[in-house]
Amino acid sequence: MSSNILIEATRSLSSELQKMDFGAAAAFVYNPLEYAREIHETYLARHACGRKRVVFLGMNPGPYGMAQTGIPFGEVSAVRSFLHIEGPVGKPAREHPHKPVEGFSCKRSEVSGRRLWGFFEKHFGNAESFFREHYVHNYCPLLFIENTRLGRNLTPEQLSLDRQAEINKLCDAFLRLLLAELHTELVVGVGGFAWKRAQEALAGRPVRICRVLHPSPANPAANRGWEEAALESLKQAGAWLKTAQ
Repeated sequence: MSSNILIEATRSLSSELQKMDFGAAAAFVYNPLEYAREIHETYLARHACGRKRVVFLGMNPGPYGMAQTGIPFGEVSAVRSFLHIEGPVGKPAREHPHKPVEGFSCKRSEVSGRRLWGFFEKHFGNAESFFREHYVHNYCPLLFIENTRLGRNLTPEQLSLDRQAEINKLCDAFLRLLLAELHTELVVGVGGFAWKRAQEALAGRPVRICRVLHPSPANPAANRGWEEAALESLKQAGAWLKTAQ
């Protein structure tokens, strides 16, 4: 069963990433594959099985999304009401005081996750319909935070080149395994980073790759009609077929 293989591979990925030193810039590193393992593995067990024609690929956790719930783009209310997943979440080894992990008690809403999962709910109605042919995965499972008063997020591409290479080696291998297990035909990079990583990791493989705008409110274009732009990109790439309502 593909979910069992992917659960074991996820544990291995998490273990290897835990051993890494990300340098002084990333003073706080949150690994939800560890402290939210139960939630993430529930997600894998339910949805990372069978054929998934399309995989949506994100970058890494947001502080109020996957960092809280262990689910890619895991805005709390969307995970609870659309995915119907909820449970205990622990704490990272070191926690920035301005970016606490509160799990499903978190009152902050991650806009990117709310937009993405809300988009799927609007077009598919329920999680079962969406996951018949689709899946959502974050390329890198770690959240990186600076040692500043407000705890600014660092993206993976803001780390040093040698550390990026170490992360990419592990995450590329996992991505290839994931897509092979799910028999994926199309990867949708949610934002430029994910799109570029998919192109490099999957070079020479029989998987098509397209991209949609990242739904982050930090992206001005996403605030001028993200849903319409995403829908048009997906239609052009052939990602939106009869399974959508």
